[in-house]
Amino acid sequence: MGTTTWGVTLGVVLARNGIDVSLWARTEKEASQLRNGRYNLDALSGVVFPPQLSITSSLPEALAEARVLILAVPSQKMRQNIKAAADCLNSSILIVSAAKGLEVDSNKRMSQVIADEVKPAFWPNICVLSGPNLSAEILRGLPAVAVVSAWNEMIARKAQKLLSTPSICLYTNSDVIGVELGGALKNIIALAAGIADGLGYGDNTKAALLTRGLTEITALGVALGANPLTFSGLTGLGDLIATCASPLSRNHYVGVELTKGRPLEEILKSMDNVAEGASTTIVARSLAQQFELEMPVTERIYQVLYEGLDTRQAALELMEAEARHELVGRRWQLFSLFRR
Repeated sequence: MGTTTWGVTLGVVLARNGIDVSLWARTEKEASQLRNGRYNLDALSGVVFPPQLSITSSLPEALAEARVLILAVPSQKMRQNIKAAADCLNSSILIVSAAKGLEVDSNKRMSQVIADEVKPAFWPNICVLSGPNLSAEILRGLPAVAVVSAWNEMIARKAQKLLSTPSICLYTNSDVIGVELGGALKNIIALAAGIADGLGYGDNTKAALLTRGLTEITALGVALGANPLTFSGLTGLGDLIATCASPLSRNHYVGVELTKGRPLEEILKSMDNVAEGASTTIVARSLAQQFELEMPVTERIYQVLYEGLDTRQAALELMEAEARHELVGRRWQLFSLFRR
């Protein structure tokens, strides 16, 4: 489910590996356009669908013999999509979230949103797919690594076996909270990295920003029950590096464009795909306030996005922050975890 660039990419890559894939389109018109090679997304220009990839606008048809349902939809559309599919599921289908965001208003992770809308008997089958995965590189067949996470290691291994391809190496992890938060929260830091690049700051600045951002992400993750070590892995540090360093990153692009004085709404409307960092910033800030956590990068990005703070002023304020021990922050649990 999901005719986003990431959704189509996953479908194409799996089909190239000889797996029968059904790609669900919301309307028959969209399905027909895709069958005829007419894409609304520039990133997919020239992509040829393998014979194993079929396209349908019928959810019952798409899910009739499915072993895995991959939800590659924008995070704010996850609930309505899984709700639409819920009646077509059975207890043997793995449900994999490939979205990297948090739901505004509920502050929930995608696996929690999915659990809200499916029968409790299906909860063990919920998995999360995340990692440093830029669609354009994966479509070219370049090597990539990702993580599939589930509370039950056996379920994660089952998904790993079904979804691994010669070009995508899949690891497993049972820390669902950490894997999801790493994939979602790094988009906020990518916005900041784009701002730093747009302002012409150097690699020293970006290195500091990524490191402080990762510490901030870890602090919130620990508060929400994640394993801090997860954030040093592929779905934390790995995804952070790819998203903050690559011009292919949508969130990095938004950050750069903000330094040109363009309004956020205008930037987002001009894009083919969703930049999840904009909505994730709202949720992360809300969670930080709920737990009384210091998250200075997130706070400044929120102010830039929604309160009109100038990007250069935001950067100056971050640099002028009081320096203490790097693992200490208000209500952070990191210092006690790592201190010898």
